[in-house]
Amino acid sequence: MTDKMLIDAAVAAMARAYAPYSGYHVGAALLCADGNVFSGANIESASYGATVCAERVAFFSAVHAGERDFRAIAVVGGKGGVISGSFPPCGICRQVMAEF
Repeated sequence: MTDKMLIDAAVAAMARAYAPYSGYHVGAALLCADGNVFSGANIESASYGATVCAERVAFFSAVHAGERDFRAIAVVGGKGGVISGSFPPCGICRQVMAEF
């Protein structure tokens, strides 16, 4: 899997985000050691505290499927379907990634 393919998977995931409050859609694609890719998108809640970021959705899906060995993650985001540049994962997601 090339970096571009992983980024393309994150862009595709971004289209499935549910962001009625911020309008900011985020997609993530997580590459596992065995070549499997798990994607995720942010899912907002009116309470904001119950909002889930794209990176966690991808990690949770992968772990639920039995994956534990990860190689790379691509994260993209922006408003109106337009990617607004690169940004690091949020502090919560950095901690989740560090645990694996």
